[in-house]
Amino acid sequence: MDSIALALIVFSALMHALWNLLVKQSRNKTVFIWWMFVCSWSMMNVFMATAGYGWPVLTPRSLLLACAAAVCFVLYHWFTGRAYREGDLSMTYPLAQTSMLYVPLWGVLLLDESLTPLGIAGIVFIILGAYCIQLRGLSAAEIFRPFSQLGNRSVQAALLAGFVYSIGAILDKTGVDDYSAYEFTYVLVFFMLVIMSLNLLQPKYRGRVLEEWRQSRKLVLWSGPVMLASFLSFRYGLQLAPVSYAVPVRQIGLLFGVLIGLLFLGESFGRIRLTSATMILAGVALVWHG
Repeated sequence: MDSIALALIVFSALMHALWNLLVKQSRNKTVFIWWMFVCSWSMMNVFMATAGYGWPVLTPRSLLLACAAAVCFVLYHWFTGRAYREGDLSMTYPLAQTSMLYVPLWGVLLLDESLTPLGIAGIVFIILGAYCIQLRGLSAAEIFRPFSQLGNRSVQAALLAGFVYSIGAILDKTGVDDYSAYEFTYVLVFFMLVIMSLNLLQPKYRGRVLEEWRQSRKLVLWSGPVMLASFLSFRYGLQLAPVSYAVPVRQIGLLFGVLIGLLFLGESFGRIRLTSATMILAGVALVWHG
């Protein structure tokens, strides 16, 4: 993997972990994330208006790719949210990361990407680290527990989340390869914002939009630029690297998340998390050299 692509994707993972930290501090998570997208998309508009950056040249293909990717990513968040609400995090979280199994497969079959043996070994290390990082023990019963409950609705939602994200990643890669990463991100964020806005029209969110702004205004203003940095850096990195490598490498954000939890939230690290983090780092190094 190109060093610049690696640096962009690692930076994106750090920004992703930071905006998730800000989301954790908000009151109504759904409304707060909507405000983040409003802030991010507004910043993109201001930049284009003041910096002389041309407005996106929209073609039917770019619109279709961005809209389909937006639907996939919103569904991913919806499925993971449902899985976390109804199931045990240590059981559902690893299954929500199964996109890393599909993405290399789709990359080879649909995008004609090629993987080196060293790169494949790196992907395997990252997958194992991401799977184990939320486990409560290393017994066979604990490791295979998620797969023993495939009839559980939360498990099914987590598996659907991983699958639908993998489809979105392929659409994302196709979009940034065919169009400017900035323009494609602009349209993608717009469609995600539209979908989330339609969701907020439900009666249960009445009055909560302005309430969340009043209570979390500073967090929103911080999180908007952080989210935008995460979005843009990942897609610029995606232009320079195979999606088969880019999506697994971004899982280094799990390590950043653990460090943030340790340093700022007082969470414990533990031997399992330490081992998992080491496996993810080793996997990233193998992908880089592979």
